[in-house]
Amino acid sequence: MQTSLEQLLLSGKVLLADGATGTNYFAMGLTSGEPPEFWITDHPDRVESLHQQFVDAGSDIILTNTFGCNRHRLKLHNAQSRTFELAKGAAQIARKVADASSRPVVVAGSVGPTGELFEPLGALTEADAVDAFAEQIEGLKAGGADVAWIETMSAPEEARAAALAAIRVGMPYVCTMSFDTAGRTMMGIMPNALEEIFAGIDPQPLAIGANCGVGASDIVVSVSEMSGFATPVVSKGNCGIPKFVGTTITYSGTPELMATYAELAIDAGVRIVGGCCGNSPEHVAAMRHAIDGHTKGSTPSVDEVVDALGALTNSIPTVSDTTDRDSRRRRGRGES
Repeated sequence: MQTSLEQLLLSGKVLLADGATGTNYFAMGLTSGEPPEFWITDHPDRVESLHQQFVDAGSDIILTNTFGCNRHRLKLHNAQSRTFELAKGAAQIARKVADASSRPVVVAGSVGPTGELFEPLGALTEADAVDAFAEQIEGLKAGGADVAWIETMSAPEEARAAALAAIRVGMPYVCTMSFDTAGRTMMGIMPNALEEIFAGIDPQPLAIGANCGVGASDIVVSVSEMSGFATPVVSKGNCGIPKFVGTTITYSGTPELMATYAELAIDAGVRIVGGCCGNSPEHVAAMRHAIDGHTKGSTPSVDEVVDALGALTNSIPTVSDTTDRDSRRRRGRGES
């Protein structure tokens, strides 16, 4: 059943996004070095199956298999000319699953980073980035995506470029960043500064927030710093802590832990909860049950998050008093 993200947000309910793409594809046969986007044409049945499993688990939002579907990432596989084709095909597969559902399901077109650095650190310009993202988002729109879901961003310039591309194409958009470096993005942005990145852009994002990063504890602390935002907040956290077992990455989070994570994210003011790396349909089903049975409480302290979900991976200072919290906010805005 087709709907818009804006309509679902207006319902006032906490919405559930889906879980991981790549880690679930590896369990389905994806090999190391193989672009997940190639499965759009090589194994569309597997792509459809994962979408269906997430809808069956209770997801209100499913993300297309297009995280790396931009000309810069696809160029690594000599497939840059396939950007529009693959983006459109991915959206069509997700659209088929959403339309067959008896309840409203939003198709979110995943838009990941280019992997390139902006001037002056690299060669990428804003105009080039906007063009690359617009090409991808045009394909997503043509395939029936409801919203552009800009995710795992680190640089404010790249997040803005993707937002401007969505606006050019005429798509509503969401943007999440990854706060995986001592509580900041790799390029130094702090969670409480996220809203400022979109200042002066019209229209504004439908929602903003955090995804991926490190553990579930860390992302709850990050989104807690966004509790005063006027824009709805997203938390799409990893399934516990990633670690290598031999040559394979595994995640420590159980469905029960991710259910607790969902409850704490709601208490932190999050309107869209979901899972990123490591989250299976089973984890998503546990989050669905938790969301449906939870009544929002007060914003959890860092100590409460750690007690419930485990130690932080990032070196985030405890912000148990107002002075320390205000100091962090000033530093995130570049103030002394």
